[in-house]
Amino acid sequence: MRLLVAALESELAAFPRELPGFDRLVTGPGKLQAAYALTRALDAGTYDEVVVVGTAGAIDPLLNEAVYEIDATLQHDVTDIDGIVGQHVSLPARLELGREGVTIATGDHFVDDSEAVAVIRPLGAGLIDMETYAYVWVAQRFGVPIRVLKAVSDRAQDGAITDWHAAVTACSHQLWDRLRADYGV
Repeated sequence: MRLLVAALESELAAFPRELPGFDRLVTGPGKLQAAYALTRALDAGTYDEVVVVGTAGAIDPLLNEAVYEIDATLQHDVTDIDGIVGQHVSLPARLELGREGVTIATGDHFVDDSEAVAVIRPLGAGLIDMETYAYVWVAQRFGVPIRVLKAVSDRAQDGAITDWHAAVTACSHQLWDRLRADYGV
């Protein structure tokens, strides 16, 4: 059995409510809600794999509107004792998923301005979201394999929230098509 995870119900709008071989979990947005909900789910059940689907902003101009496999995640909204951005005082700076793909930067606010993107891009990420680091960290603590698929919804620039609202349904359809192709459901 796999656990299908998304932050928001709207990211699963194109998915059937019942999906053979998958339980479904909607965590709510942000790292704390993601960590809490996934911890409760993994503590309550046994899963062969966690499959995360959702939207992400593209901060690498070479990434088009498509679905991307995530290879690693980092936090863009933390600093360590020495003030180094992207370094946490007690958590790993980067979590690897062991897959070929794109690195995603996670933070607890919706990035929608070019100044924020200019600070985050040097950390080495191509995409940005609000939950992936938490999902990966929790799944790794439980020893459950995790796969993250993200559809580009916006460019994380001025007006991105408007773009996200307009794009989330199309992203959900892209993610559903990818899940059907990859898992034969």
